[in-house]
Amino acid sequence: MYRVSHLPNGLTVATAEMPHMTSVSLGLWVGVGGRYEPVELNGVCHFIEHLLFKGTQRRTARQISQDVEGIGGYLNAFTSEEVTCYHSKACHERFPELLDVLADMFLNSKFASADIQKERAVIKEELAMYLDQPQHHVQELLNETLWPDQPLGRPLTGTEKSLDYLTRPRLVTYMRDNYVAGRTLFTAAGRISHRQAVQAVTRLSKRFAPGPQPRFSPAAAGQDRPRVRLFTKDTEQTQLALGIRTCSRHDNRRFALRLLNTILGENMSSRLFQVIREERGLAYSIYSSLSYFEDVGTLTISAGLDGDNLTQTLKLIRRELQRLATSVPPVSEFRRARDYVLGQIDLGLESTDNQMMWLGEQLLGYGKVFLPGEIKRRLSKVTPAEVRAIAREFFRPERMNLALVSPLKSDRGLIRMLEL
Repeated sequence: MYRVSHLPNGLTVATAEMPHMTSVSLGLWVGVGGRYEPVELNGVCHFIEHLLFKGTQRRTARQISQDVEGIGGYLNAFTSEEVTCYHSKACHERFPELLDVLADMFLNSKFASADIQKERAVIKEELAMYLDQPQHHVQELLNETLWPDQPLGRPLTGTEKSLDYLTRPRLVTYMRDNYVAGRTLFTAAGRISHRQAVQAVTRLSKRFAPGPQPRFSPAAAGQDRPRVRLFTKDTEQTQLALGIRTCSRHDNRRFALRLLNTILGENMSSRLFQVIREERGLAYSIYSSLSYFEDVGTLTISAGLDGDNLTQTLKLIRRELQRLATSVPPVSEFRRARDYVLGQIDLGLESTDNQMMWLGEQLLGYGKVFLPGEIKRRLSKVTPAEVRAIAREFFRPERMNLALVSPLKSDRGLIRMLEL
C-alpha cells in the first residue's frame, strides 16, 4: 500500500492508498528541526512554523484557517528535534484544496514585520506557560542534563534572548538555506491514488528551490557518573524525569528496547505502574517512554509525586531497573508485552493521520518505508534474554540523568541513589 516517488528537483512524494476511507491526510515535511540550529538561532524552526500560519501573498491568517476548516478539515503543525511537519486532513474530494493551502503557506508566506513582532511575543508567552507547567519544565531540564551545551539540550521554543535575535532577515535566510527541495517530503494517506498525488505535487515542484543538504553536529554523550539537576520551586508535587541514554533509531537493539520499555513502564500492566502506583500508592502518574534520534536515544521515566515519597520512589525505580538487568523476564510477562506492542502497531495504523505520519517519520528517519509487517517480524524475534542483555548494557550509572522540579532545597544524596 506504500508507494514513493522522487521528483527530478529532489522533492519526494509518498502515499498510503486506503480506498475504504472517506478522508485524506496530507503532510508537508521538512527534514530540519531544533538540532540543526546554531545556538544563536535557537528556536528558529519553531518560530518559522508559527509564521507560516500568519499570511501569504494570497491569503490572510484567517483565510488560511477558513480555507481548511471551511471544507470540514483541520490544519496543524509541529516542530521536533529533527523534522518539521505541516499537516491537514479533510474529505478525500478536498485533497486539491489541502495541497493548495499547505503549498501556499510553504512557498508564499510574507514574514511581515508586524507578524514577526506579534508572534515573538506569543512564543514568549508559550515559554512562560511551559515554565508554569512543572511536568513540561522537568523534561526540558532533563534534556539540558542529558545533552549539555549542544542542540539536543536546548528548548525547541528557543529562549527570550534567542527570540529577540531572530529578526526577519535571519528567519528568511534560515528558511531559504534549509527548507530545500531535497529535504522536503509530501505524504498523503487515505482515499487517494499515488498517481493523483504525484501529478498534483509535480505541478508545484518547480517552485521548491534546490540546495545543499542541511547538517547537524553529532551528539556528545561523554559521561562517567550520574548527573542530577534540581529546580527548586514551591509546587504541590515533585516532578521527576530520569533519563537513560540508550541507542539510535538505526541500532538493531531498538527492537528489544521497545519490549523492555513496555515491561518497565509503558502501560498500566507495567512493573513501574503496578509497583509504584497500584501497590504502594506513591504516585498518580508514572510511566516510561522512548525517544530515538539519528545518532543517540533515551529511555525516560517520568513521575509526579509528593516530595515526601521521592526517596522511596527512586529506590523502587532503581530496584526495577536492577531486576531487568539481572533476571530474564518471565515468559508470560514477556509475551503480554510483545503482544501489546504488536497490537498497538496495528491499531495505530488504522487512521489516515497515523499512516501519513508513519510515511514521513520512516522516510526522513531511515530513507525508506518499513512495512509494519517487517517491524512486527523483528519484534517477534526478540527473546527474553535479549531484553535482559540490553537492560544490563543501558541501565548503568554513567548513563543516568535525573531532573527534578520540586520544593526540595538540595539534591544531596540523590546521585548515590542512581549508582546501581
